[in-house]
Amino acid sequence: QVQLVESGGGLVQPGGSLRFSCRASGFPFWNHIMSWYRQAPGKERELVASIGPLAGNTNYADSVKDRFTISRDNARNTVYLQMNSLKPEHTAVYYCKAGGTADYWGQGTQVTVTS
Repeated sequence: QVQLVESGGGLVQPGGSLRFSCRASGFPFWNHIMSWYRQAPGKERELVASIGPLAGNTNYADSVKDRFTISRDNARNTVYLQMNSLKPEHTAVYYCKAGGTADYWGQGTQVTVTS
Protein backbone atom coordinates (compact mmCIF):
# COMPACT_ATOMS: atom_id res chain seq x y z
CA GLN A 1 0.00 0.00 0.00
CA VAL A 2 1.45 3.32 -1.09
CA GLN A 3 1.57 6.00 1.55
CA LEU A 4 2.96 9.52 1.67
CA VAL A 5 2.60 10.94 5.16
CA GLU A 6 3.32 14.63 5.54
CA SER A 7 4.05 16.47 8.75
CA GLY A 8 5.30 19.87 9.84
CA GLY A 9 2.55 22.27 8.84
CA GLY A 10 0.99 24.82 11.11
CA LEU A 11 0.60 28.47 11.98
CA VAL A 12 3.62 30.74 11.73
CA GLN A 13 4.27 34.47 11.82
CA PRO A 14 5.70 36.32 8.83
CA GLY A 15 9.44 35.89 8.72
CA GLY A 16 9.25 32.56 10.47
CA SER A 17 10.33 29.12 9.35
CA LEU A 18 8.81 25.68 9.00
CA ARG A 19 10.18 22.32 7.98
CA PHE A 20 8.03 19.73 6.27
CA SER A 21 8.67 16.02 6.20
CA CYS A 22 7.07 13.46 3.89
CA ARG A 23 7.70 9.84 4.71
CA ALA A 24 7.01 7.39 1.91
CA SER A 25 6.24 3.69 1.89
CA GLY A 26 4.90 1.05 -0.48
CA PHE A 27 6.98 1.95 -3.53
CA PRO A 28 10.69 2.30 -4.43
CA PHE A 29 11.30 5.78 -3.04
CA TRP A 30 14.90 5.87 -4.21
CA ASN A 31 14.05 5.99 -7.93
CA HIS A 32 11.24 8.52 -7.80
CA ILE A 33 11.38 12.26 -8.32
CA MET A 34 9.98 13.85 -5.18
CA SER A 35 8.19 17.17 -5.26
CA TRP A 36 6.32 19.62 -3.08
CA TYR A 37 3.27 21.38 -4.48
CA ARG A 38 0.96 23.91 -2.89
CA GLN A 39 -2.56 25.07 -3.43
CA ALA A 40 -3.66 28.42 -2.09
CA PRO A 41 -7.35 29.25 -1.62
CA GLY A 42 -8.99 29.88 -4.98
CA LYS A 43 -5.85 29.00 -6.94
CA GLU A 44 -4.58 26.02 -8.86
CA ARG A 45 -2.09 23.61 -7.41
CA GLU A 46 1.45 24.64 -8.34
CA LEU A 47 4.91 23.16 -8.14
CA VAL A 48 7.07 24.53 -5.32
CA ALA A 49 10.19 22.39 -5.58
CA SER A 50 11.38 19.02 -6.84
CA ILE A 51 14.42 16.81 -6.31
CA GLY A 52 15.80 14.00 -8.42
CA PRO A 53 16.32 10.44 -7.19
CA LEU A 54 19.97 10.95 -6.25
CA ALA A 55 19.35 14.40 -4.75
CA GLY A 56 21.79 16.08 -7.13
CA ASN A 57 19.14 17.80 -9.20
CA THR A 58 16.77 20.29 -7.62
CA ASN A 59 14.27 22.67 -9.13
CA TYR A 60 12.39 25.56 -7.51
CA ALA A 61 9.57 27.89 -8.40
CA ASP A 62 10.95 31.39 -8.90
CA SER A 63 8.85 32.68 -6.02
CA VAL A 64 10.59 30.46 -3.46
CA LYS A 65 14.19 30.44 -4.65
CA ASP A 66 16.60 31.42 -1.86
CA ARG A 67 13.85 30.88 0.73
CA PHE A 68 12.96 27.19 0.44
CA THR A 69 15.24 24.16 0.31
CA ILE A 70 14.21 20.67 -0.72
CA SER A 71 16.22 17.65 0.37
CA ARG A 72 15.79 13.90 0.67
CA ASP A 73 17.11 10.98 2.66
CA ASN A 74 16.75 7.81 0.63
CA ALA A 75 17.74 5.68 3.62
CA ARG A 76 14.72 7.03 5.51
CA ASN A 77 12.37 7.24 2.50
CA THR A 78 11.77 10.85 3.43
CA VAL A 79 11.73 14.15 1.58
CA TYR A 80 11.95 17.49 3.34
CA LEU A 81 11.09 21.09 2.61
CA GLN A 82 12.74 23.78 4.69
CA MET A 83 10.86 27.06 4.37
CA ASN A 84 12.43 30.27 5.63
CA SER A 85 11.37 33.91 5.64
CA LEU A 86 7.74 32.97 5.22
CA LYS A 87 5.23 35.48 3.94
CA PRO A 88 1.42 35.57 4.11
CA GLU A 89 1.31 34.68 0.42
CA HIS A 90 2.91 31.33 1.28
CA THR A 91 -0.33 30.34 3.02
CA ALA A 92 -1.56 27.19 1.31
CA VAL A 93 -2.03 23.47 1.60
CA TYR A 94 1.29 21.82 0.76
CA TYR A 95 1.38 18.40 -0.86
CA CYS A 96 4.13 15.86 -1.27
CA LYS A 97 4.26 14.03 -4.60
CA ALA A 98 6.23 11.07 -5.86
CA GLY A 99 6.74 10.90 -9.61
CA GLY A 100 7.85 7.85 -11.53
CA THR A 101 6.04 5.13 -13.41
CA ALA A 102 3.03 6.31 -11.44
CA ASP A 103 2.33 9.46 -9.44
CA TYR A 104 1.49 9.34 -5.75
CA TRP A 105 0.23 12.22 -3.60
CA GLY A 106 0.19 12.90 0.10
CA GLN A 107 -2.88 14.12 1.94
CA GLY A 108 -1.63 17.69 2.25
CA THR A 109 -0.65 19.80 5.21
CA GLN A 110 -1.88 23.32 5.92
CA VAL A 111 0.48 26.26 6.34
CA THR A 112 -0.92 29.56 7.53
CA VAL A 113 1.37 32.59 7.67
CA THR A 114 -0.21 35.38 9.64
CA SER A 115 0.60 37.90 12.31
